[in-house]
Amino acid sequence: MLIMVLGAEITGASAIVSGWLPAVPQWAIALVFVAFFAVVNLSKVGNFGEFEFWFAAIKVAVIVGFLVLGVLVIFGVLPHTDPAGFTHFLGDGGFMPNGIGGVAAGLLVVAFAFGGIEIVTIAAAESEDPERSIATAVRSVVWRISVFYLGAVAIMVFVLPWHSADSGTGPFVAVLDQAHLPMVSGLMEVVVVIALLSAFNANVYGTSRMAYSLALRGDGPRVLTRLSRTGVPSAAVWLSVFFGFVSVLLNWLLPDQLLSILLNAVGSALLVIWVFIAVAQLRLRPRLERAGTLPVRMWGHPYLTWLTLAALGGLIALMATDADARKQLLSTLVLFAVIALCGVVTARRRHRRSNDSQTNHGQANHPPAADRSPV
Repeated sequence: MLIMVLGAEITGASAIVSGWLPAVPQWAIALVFVAFFAVVNLSKVGNFGEFEFWFAAIKVAVIVGFLVLGVLVIFGVLPHTDPAGFTHFLGDGGFMPNGIGGVAAGLLVVAFAFGGIEIVTIAAAESEDPERSIATAVRSVVWRISVFYLGAVAIMVFVLPWHSADSGTGPFVAVLDQAHLPMVSGLMEVVVVIALLSAFNANVYGTSRMAYSLALRGDGPRVLTRLSRTGVPSAAVWLSVFFGFVSVLLNWLLPDQLLSILLNAVGSALLVIWVFIAVAQLRLRPRLERAGTLPVRMWGHPYLTWLTLAALGGLIALMATDADARKQLLSTLVLFAVIALCGVVTARRRHRRSNDSQTNHGQANHPPAADRSPV
């Protein structure tokens, strides 16, 4: 899933920048971005953190400014603007002009937008104080989503009519165009690119650490456990960068269709992952509590976990009513079945090798009876 996200983020950023530089092909811009972040992630972990700190600071500052300007546009406070008020939210088709089907059609993209929260746990292994820092980060996710994600979308719903044509610049820029402030919408495009590159950077980190972790547990090639002098799993980073270059190739082959394909594919894959996270908590939390190795506890267990599973089941059922989403869900189900089958085969081979190893070890330690008999 993270590998597909790599392609989606770099495709989105390259598509915007190619609009600024029409003489440069989209794949060439993607190539520059991938090469740059390969160097960043191969050097040392501190470089990743430094880039993410400044990327995050820029994103937060701009989204706060966006929320403020959006509220001013809604109430018509800015010069040369008419108050949008509740015109688009209640009238002109209302909040759901196409009914529940319109909501179902957009859910895979919505799932994509909320993906990535899982990376905070991947970073635990390289945190100085994971019990405190990871718990703090997870708790802050809820209010950040409420303010930044839901707040921004609320501004869009109030300001933009549902049938407005997509200019290719995205809804953030479209909202700021309504403010009639010079340079502001152009600045927002730059920030959107920064946000996409930030996500790409984070996912290079995420994919490499996930591959490294899998290899340590025997679920991947041992070469992926190789560390550089600065403590970076360099082979795993190169694997992530390789798929970044694959996305460059796809930008050359499918520049117009690739983003839509990846957004839907990631959204449906995330649903499977979230289901497994919930099931894993139901299965593992009692064991960890008995062992006394669970310093961070989610409240409402197990009831909130079961409620989460029920909500995810409802989302999947709703998506099944949309033709495009249904196709993507079915293709993800097939992919999941293939991966599960590979997992079963691998587990059986490993179990067989383990039994053979124990048998051979026992025979080596116990020579034939004739050899052990007294002289």
